[in-house]
Amino acid sequence: MSSKSISAASTEMAALLRLKDVSAGYGSFAALFGISLSVESGEAVGVVGPNGAGKTTLMRVISGLLPPTGGRIELEGDDLAGAPSYRIVAAGIAHVPENRRLFPRLTVEENLRMGAYLLQARKHFAERLDGVYGRFPRLKERRTQLAGTLSGGEQQMVAIGRALMSKPKLLLMDEPSAGLAPRVVDQVFDLVRGIRAEGLTVLIVEQNVRRVLEVVDRAYLLETGHIRLAGSAAELKENAFIRQSYLGL
Repeated sequence: MSSKSISAASTEMAALLRLKDVSAGYGSFAALFGISLSVESGEAVGVVGPNGAGKTTLMRVISGLLPPTGGRIELEGDDLAGAPSYRIVAAGIAHVPENRRLFPRLTVEENLRMGAYLLQARKHFAERLDGVYGRFPRLKERRTQLAGTLSGGEQQMVAIGRALMSKPKLLLMDEPSAGLAPRVVDQVFDLVRGIRAEGLTVLIVEQNVRRVLEVVDRAYLLETGHIRLAGSAAELKENAFIRQSYLGL
């Protein structure tokens, strides 16, 4: 299937995040091939596709955990390709990793504190902690509980809250429904809706195509390291290939 853009109008605007011909891999193994995408301020954008498509690699490259082998990664026009993770966090990108990656033997509040390790964030720790507890009251109730003893949905709240402690311009969410029971998946996507309602800019990668298209404005289909389709969520829902291959329709 050849690469095709269903709707290119939004890519003409000045983007908060813009990837231009980004490639990446692990040693001799190439995982991403010339990826170009954009995220506008205030948007929720999805990257969907099967397991092994390169979605997590894409997130790792954007957040500085894996250096790209080519291309540009621009945040508000500044090229961050190959920059260290701490600089990318300071620039305004926060990453909620796949499987949450909490510190299970630390308390909820100690995990949240880890998201405010940069000097600027530490200066506003109390204010931002109040903001996270206001968004997720359940975490305030459990602030002294060990993170490893929380339910899956509560752990996802902590992971999101930890990322929000740096007050990001862009929130990266990597497979937020991975490994969760259907009831908990509902809770997680309710969290995403709440974040969206507050106007936070989000880039989310997800295998659950049906669910992610319900909460994003636009999406890209990533297969074997290539962007195959791009368009609004509504357009992708109606696309024959998406419906047959990913929605079972």
